[in-house]
Amino acid sequence: MNTFFRFFYEFISIFFEGLFGIFKGLFAGIGQMFNFTNYSKIIDNYKESFNGGEWIFVVISVIVLVLIALAIGILIFFAVKKIINYRKKNLNQEELLEEIATLNDKVKKLMKEKDDIMAMKVSQLGLKPGEEEETEAGEGEEKEETTETEKALEDNPDIRFPKLVAIDQAREGFKPKNYGNTFTLEELIDDFRCFAASQLHLYYDFVLLRPFFAGLACGKLIILQGISGTGKTSLAYAWGKFVKQDSCVSSVEPSWRDKSDFLGYFNEFTKKFNETKALGEIYNAGFDDDIHTIILDEMNLARVEYYFADLLSILEMPDRKEWLVDIVPSTWPADPKKIEHGKLRLPGNLWYIGTINNDDSTFMVTDKVYDRAMPIDINTKVDPFKCREQEAVDINSSYLESLFDQAIKDHPVSDKGLELVKEMDNYVIEHFRIAFGNRIMKQLNTFVPVYVACGGDEYSAIDYFIARKILRKFDQLSIQFIRDEIDPFITYLNKTFGKGVMKECIAFMENVKKNI
Repeated sequence: MNTFFRFFYEFISIFFEGLFGIFKGLFAGIGQMFNFTNYSKIIDNYKESFNGGEWIFVVISVIVLVLIALAIGILIFFAVKKIINYRKKNLNQEELLEEIATLNDKVKKLMKEKDDIMAMKVSQLGLKPGEEEETEAGEGEEKEETTETEKALEDNPDIRFPKLVAIDQAREGFKPKNYGNTFTLEELIDDFRCFAASQLHLYYDFVLLRPFFAGLACGKLIILQGISGTGKTSLAYAWGKFVKQDSCVSSVEPSWRDKSDFLGYFNEFTKKFNETKALGEIYNAGFDDDIHTIILDEMNLARVEYYFADLLSILEMPDRKEWLVDIVPSTWPADPKKIEHGKLRLPGNLWYIGTINNDDSTFMVTDKVYDRAMPIDINTKVDPFKCREQEAVDINSSYLESLFDQAIKDHPVSDKGLELVKEMDNYVIEHFRIAFGNRIMKQLNTFVPVYVACGGDEYSAIDYFIARKILRKFDQLSIQFIRDEIDPFITYLNKTFGKGVMKECIAFMENVKKNI
């Protein structure tokens, strides 16, 4: 063993001698830099040879050396400070996320305890399933009214969807109405603008309304984002009032984890399906050709890709006959007539409008969601203005979608516009490693024509679309690595599209530069 120990000592000492040499060399270098004795000796060796003028340069040399040493010290200080602040910020974010996750788990446990208590009441008091005590509406929530029909249906043990079955009974024999609409998109925007101003005292400009309507054409999910208090929810609310179908407000809660939180779930204890307002609106919209809206209020209080993932995938399918969402595993004889084999078809006349506040209390919306939705920024308020009196209008969803289709035919993106977008795509790939993708190009070919049909111009539409759908991805990048590419990119935009044409894109890049 002695031989091995000698071998091990000699073998391992090579590594540690090298490591010691690194530190020794580092400290030796620092000691050399601040060896004032050596500086003094050199000055003593040459002082008798210096004339009067040369002494001035000697003093300047000493000052320069001191300034260099101070600059190095200051750089090291700020670098260490920046690293500490960055670490502290990350730690604070991690602690906040952990706290949110803990609160979510507690809410889940409380909900489970509530179901257990209700089950005990059913078994101990002899209540019929569904005959539960009414609870007060939570703060900020609107208490739903229960009709006499729903109350009667809740007493029936064979009916697990009392609210949906009540809708079936109310819609018995109903036939969708054709309102004979003849307006254009430009006229529709003006009517909506004047309706909001004259009836609701809500004021919007065309700069916001054009992308809003173009977003309706791009898909069924729109995201209204921006700072708090700029009127995101009120815009969706006003839209519902304008089309005579009040928007259904579904307030997202931090505890939401899957689609059952949004659509409801089957309670095994009461043998009833917990029907949400959103499920009722989806079901009701399937009977007519009106425009319906569900507002996902503060949709990023929970992770959107958790509770809305199924619907995101379903709404991507080109054939609307395949827009089927699973509600229950099997069907009961008394189930609502539109639920077949446990599935419900999502109606094509229903839009989902989510509102987002971008702050530290919310989750970041992922690319999966943004790529499938059309984000609209609302960061400014419009001063009140006078407008003609305008009443709400009856609008067929099919007619609105026909206007979108006609706009695509009448105002397709020009060849020059597509060529410039393609060149920009190549530039962004080369310098920022971000690509457009086929889905985004398809949305571009819808957004731009509808924007133009609403009274806008092509390049303004391209500018708005790229700023919201492409440049938004820069938030995922390390800004420090692209800081040198920002000014060249702004120059490229001015040179390629014309100076000042891409205002939204340039404003976005300028804002990125400010945050560096």
